[in-house]
Amino acid sequence: MDVEHRDVEVNGIRLHVAEQGSGPLVLLLHGFPESWYSWRHQFAPLAEAGYRVVAPDQRGYARSDRPEEVEAYTLAHLVGDVVGLILALGEENAVLVGHDWGAPVAWSTALMRPDLVRGVAGLSVPPFPPAMMPPPSVTRRIYGEGFYQVYFQEPGLADAELAADPVSFLRRILVGASGDGRQEDEPRLWIVPEGGTLLDPLPEPRELPDWLTEEDVAAFARDHALHGDKAYTGPIDWYRNIERNQGLMAPFQGRGIDVPAMYVTGDRDMVQAMRGVPELVEALPEIAPKLYSSTVLPGCGHWTQQERPEEVNAALVDFLTHLETNG
Repeated sequence: MDVEHRDVEVNGIRLHVAEQGSGPLVLLLHGFPESWYSWRHQFAPLAEAGYRVVAPDQRGYARSDRPEEVEAYTLAHLVGDVVGLILALGEENAVLVGHDWGAPVAWSTALMRPDLVRGVAGLSVPPFPPAMMPPPSVTRRIYGEGFYQVYFQEPGLADAELAADPVSFLRRILVGASGDGRQEDEPRLWIVPEGGTLLDPLPEPRELPDWLTEEDVAAFARDHALHGDKAYTGPIDWYRNIERNQGLMAPFQGRGIDVPAMYVTGDRDMVQAMRGVPELVEALPEIAPKLYSSTVLPGCGHWTQQERPEEVNAALVDFLTHLETNG
């Protein structure tokens, strides 16, 4: 079975989707700065296990539409895209799997629309209801102006730096934030040095790790280049709505994740270096009472499903089997 590609109209925009297999729907939601291609190792195993596997380029990314307004990238819009996509695919529900930013989208969809979500799996980012991320007004105090999410708030600045050479940027971040990107075991945050640029903390790697090829880097860059010098404006606009999301998600204060859930991370993932994340992981059974499993992959960095596809695929198939067995 080959991966098929097409466009789907959802909430007034066009989303590109990659699809393989038939059976119950599994939606794979990528993060920053990726695309559907980040799930390249998951299509065949999940399709062979009996599932319809669909990975969209989320709004603003790669082959999908990029709305101009910053306000078009709130968490409510992103959840709305998932809801609309499930329905546009002719399905009644789905299992959601999200990585990086895709994880907050998956967790939030499970929070807001549990009637449409049979189960949810988060890779790297644990749930932090209701808005799923601390706002820049908080992270600025904790980490300073150089914290990448704070740095992203300046209109046009990060956009231009990253779009100047997408291949170099992607090579640097994919290796630099991986478990192979540094000698020390402890994860570290993406912090821009005073007077520096986003790429300064991410040196050009001398070689690529075994899980990443130049063809992989080119595949990401080729799709991003479709938006020209605005290649990363849509994706960065997701971050420019984190503060706004706090108010939009306030009605869901006190709600947890009511559907079966699983979580996978790496012990070298930079997300684990954020203040409060280890405590969130420990609190998963309270946040998601139907938690099926929580797994830490030794030596794995941020790009969970790319760095460790066999372990991630095995965990996902096990979770999906659990859902089928337990209704």
